[in-house]
Amino acid sequence: MPWFEDLARLTQAKTPLVIATLLKVRGHAPRSPGAKMLVTAEAIYGTIGGGNLEQLAVAQAREILAAKTRSGPLILTTWLTEKDSGEFGVQCCGGEVEILLEPVYPLRPAVAIFGVGHVGLALARILSLLPITLYLVDSRQELLSPERLRPVTLGEAEVKVHPAPMLEGTVGDLPPGTHLVIMTHDHAEDLYVLEMALRRADLGYIGLIGSPVKWARFRQRLFEQGFSEEDLARVTSPIGLPGVPGKSPQAIAIATAAQLVGQLGLEADWNDPPLPKTPSRRL
Repeated sequence: MPWFEDLARLTQAKTPLVIATLLKVRGHAPRSPGAKMLVTAEAIYGTIGGGNLEQLAVAQAREILAAKTRSGPLILTTWLTEKDSGEFGVQCCGGEVEILLEPVYPLRPAVAIFGVGHVGLALARILSLLPITLYLVDSRQELLSPERLRPVTLGEAEVKVHPAPMLEGTVGDLPPGTHLVIMTHDHAEDLYVLEMALRRADLGYIGLIGSPVKWARFRQRLFEQGFSEEDLARVTSPIGLPGVPGKSPQAIAIATAAQLVGQLGLEADWNDPPLPKTPSRRL
């Protein structure tokens, strides 16, 4: 199967992968420039030449996929010499090879906003500009009307609206890695959502709107529920980057969005500085 057919199938299945491409070959190598291989956490599709060359690329690709934060492309430089044994054997073709490793993350980062009042709506409008999945959850169905949310749905984000009188099920249904911002109209709802979120170890950023006094009271209640100090260290409260002036919904939303962007791991722009290169490796 051609590599692009494998790529289409894997991205449709939302499987993270790395495209390994022979970028440059000087001297002799098992394959010519342009040869490609797709690497997932569990499988390999195609070949860039086999042996230590290929296994080294696979190992580096899987290190990229296993990292908690998303990285951009990088270049791996290797030599095919008989003087040095590689980790996976010896190849003595005599050439020098550069391999481009391009990570592909088909599953968009996800953010769930619990509470779409003034601040929640302002935050949603900002985040809708990003290539993410955006969950909007509120127990007040009138705040989730298509007319009110129209500016949000016009952005790049994939928006999913959840009118949820029972918030427990919504928290449990979120995909792993989702980042939560809790800002409902009711402190009892805030505490309930926060408790449900802390019972999941696979979520990302958990932000709670409110003052230090509110968080201190919540901490005490959560300790009484059996949560540990380590559990509560997962919570960011108050939310937002410090130093952003103003208490208007827009100011709070801007500060919170800025804090979230660092958590989302969105891909770097192709106009960024040159690709990083890993230390050269002899094969």
